[in-house]
Amino acid sequence: MKVYIDIVLIINYIFDFILLLSTSVILKRNISIKRIILGSLFGSLTILFLFIEISSFELLIYKIIVSIIMCLITFKYKNIKYFLKNLYYLYMISIILGGFLYLINNQYSYQSNNIIFIKKSYKQNIILGIVLSIIFLYFYIKNIKDLKTNFNKYYNVELFYKGNKIKLNGFLDTGNKLFSPYNKYPIILVNKSKIKYNNKEIILVPYYTLNNNGLLECIKPDKIYIENIGYKKKFLIGLSKQIKIEGIDCILNEKLLED
Repeated sequence: MKVYIDIVLIINYIFDFILLLSTSVILKRNISIKRIILGSLFGSLTILFLFIEISSFELLIYKIIVSIIMCLITFKYKNIKYFLKNLYYLYMISIILGGFLYLINNQYSYQSNNIIFIKKSYKQNIILGIVLSIIFLYFYIKNIKDLKTNFNKYYNVELFYKGNKIKLNGFLDTGNKLFSPYNKYPIILVNKSKIKYNNKEIILVPYYTLNNNGLLECIKPDKIYIENIGYKKKFLIGLSKQIKIEGIDCILNEKLLED
């Protein structure tokens, strides 16, 4: 079997570059492209040692040392926590991307011609792998950044109403500034399908927003428990037909999170 070292080096360099760039973007490291290029070059050049006959254990140690040096070249060393975090994310992205490429290779390597399966060209696999890797990591990083941005806005909520405890998934929306003009109580919005209530207990509260105004159906609960915040009593529940945030049952009011 022929092995084209130049092609192996280029492919390895491209994937090392993608991994280091992805790590830099996720961790918001202010790293120049030059350092990422240097780290990728080191990773690609050291692949030449793989042609030397060594044991599996020695190969594992070798790969660990290479990844450590790649991180040091690309991100420098500031402290142990900074270094370990860079190394951890480099490994995690490598594992995720490796699994994705393995799946793509298995699905795409063979094409069906009636009942005969024909192996496709390795060149097609390489090009497809690189293109799909970039697309996959773009959306993966985007979702990770969105999750990190919104993570602190999610709360486990327990709502107490008429002796019943209702568990809800809450989301803090800083745009929710609703309050009752009667007693100045803040209002949280809850999916009305989650609560069994009596229509006679409904309080109509006027609301005003930039685009709309009207009357909001509200009820007065017993209390609420918000994860890491504690119990609150002075508030109202605004009954909402639908909350558009996926997996969320109630929209919290930031006033409830104040001491």
